[in-house]
Order: sequence, then C-alpha cells, then structure tokens
Amino acid sequence: MKLALKVDVDTWRGTVEGVPRLVSLLRAHGAQATFLFSLGPDHTGRAIKRALRPGFMKKVSRTSVVEHYGVRTLLYGTLLPGPDIGRRGADRLRAVRDEGFEVGIHCWDHVRWQDGVEHADAAWTEREMQRAVERFANIFGEAPLTHGAAGWQMNPQALRLTQRLGFDYCSDTRGSHPFIPVCNAEIVACPQVPTTLPTLDELIGLDGTTVDNAHERLLALTQAAPAHGGHVFTLHAELEGMKLAPVFERLLAGWREQGYELCSTRRLLQGAKGTSLPRCEVVRREVPGRSGTLMCQGAEFLAEFDAAPPELLVQQPG
Repeated sequence: MKLALKVDVDTWRGTVEGVPRLVSLLRAHGAQATFLFSLGPDHTGRAIKRALRPGFMKKVSRTSVVEHYGVRTLLYGTLLPGPDIGRRGADRLRAVRDEGFEVGIHCWDHVRWQDGVEHADAAWTEREMQRAVERFANIFGEAPLTHGAAGWQMNPQALRLTQRLGFDYCSDTRGSHPFIPVCNAEIVACPQVPTTLPTLDELIGLDGTTVDNAHERLLALTQAAPAHGGHVFTLHAELEGMKLAPVFERLLAGWREQGYELCSTRRLLQGAKGTSLPRCEVVRREVPGRSGTLMCQGAEFLAEFDAAPPELLVQQPG
C-alpha cells in the first residue's frame, strides 16, 4: 500500500519556516514526498476579497488563519509588498531537491491563481503558467515535470497546458485514484493523481474534530486497504510545517503502523501504471470543509469511448 504526501507551499513564511521543518520530519520518519512551490510574489493579503464567498468566513474562523499565517503574511500584497518567493528563496527550494525530494510547481501567484483561474481566458492562463515554468527552470536548471494547482483550481485551458508544457503528470484535482482527464469531451494526455483524503484544515472544527483528534479521524479513513492501491494526502507548509507539525508527526507514525509506504505522488503513479488508467471527466464540485467548488474526478467514460482511436479524441491544445 502506498500513501503519497503532496506538500503545497503557498507563502514566503511557509517556504522559509515550514518547509525546513517538514523536510526534517519526513527524514526522521523515512518518508518521501512531493513539494510543490509558489514561485512568484506572495500576495496572501489580497485573499481578503474572499470574505464575501459563501462559507469562507466559517473556514477562517475554524482554522485560525492569523495564528497559522501570521499578521505580516496577511498584509503581503496590500499594506506590505509581497516577497518574490522564487527569487529570494531559490537556494531554499534547491535544498529540498538536493535532499532527494521531488519538486514541482504549485503556481506563480497563489491568490491570483486560486481566485482568478476559473473564469480566466486562455491568454491569462497561459501567461500565469508560463511564468511559473520559466521561474522553475531558472531555479532548478531543468524543466518542471509536475504541477499541483493552488486550491485545486483549474480551467479547460490550464488542463490543456499540462499536456502542452510537457508535464509527466499533475495533481490538480480531488478524487479517488489516478486517471486520464477528459474535459469537454477532449482527452488531455497528462495523467492526474488526485488528492484522495481530506486535509487537516477541512476537518478541524467540524463534527467534533479538533487539533488533538484530527489524526485519529484521518487514520480511521486509511485503516482499510485502499481500493485502488493508494491514497494522496495534501499538506501545507504553513500548517503541518508549523503549528500542526505535532499532528502531522502523529499521522506519519500512524500510517507507518498501518503498513503504508510514504512516497511521492510520482511513485504512486508509477505503481498505478501497471494497469490502464481510466479516462474520467473533470468536474466542479463542493468538498466538505472548503469554500467554493474544486476540480474533481468525475465519472469514467464508457468502454466504447475508451476504445476509440486516440487520434480521434485528443485535440491539440491552442
């Protein structure tokens, strides 16, 4: 059994404080993970615009945003200039790769992507993704091979670009197992490895779940062997790498006891490729504990559709 750990790094503070602590925790438990970095400016303060979004203020009150992110971070992009994460933190990012962890792209500007991509046009979407790709190549000296969208937010053009930009696979969705995405009847030749488990900030504060027992709730979900051979858990450098580090450490120990190999998302996909990946529609759905809708794995297509020649199904993006 495999359980992949996907680390989303949203902010400058998460990069400089949360990431090193997570690297130490993972090393101590013999665990691997995939780190996905925000590579442009930290404009976390601009997320204040979400205050009118249904359910957002309830989530903020449950997860103590000020406590986890800090006042300074919550002013970046408004009263304070946002630090350029990739420029100022390049050495820190390379250090994660040099420790043997897989690295990839989370986004260019986290707030801008999460709040803007759903209704963005093709030019805006390509510009944002291309900025992140170019910055990644400048930092690491090689092209990025994986992408995990901020807030699980994508649009049809962004999905097409995962293929055109040459990613081996991406983790932009929520779902149950790896799949080939289909959007508007168009196959995107870039596998998705979806997040399968709820995140800590989705659980804490709901249905009696607290910081003290959140690990028990997650371990109960992973007690039985997963139907498709593996799980994906998304954590955040700003949460599990800081105030929630003790919770994450309990999870690491518990998953080891349950017999899981704690691995990167790439490793999980490699295990799944022994069988043909299903083609599944990508749809927008609500996820308990999170405001708004996210990109999710939908229904598998019928066998007749799967059997059609690929050249009749895949439209070249652009």
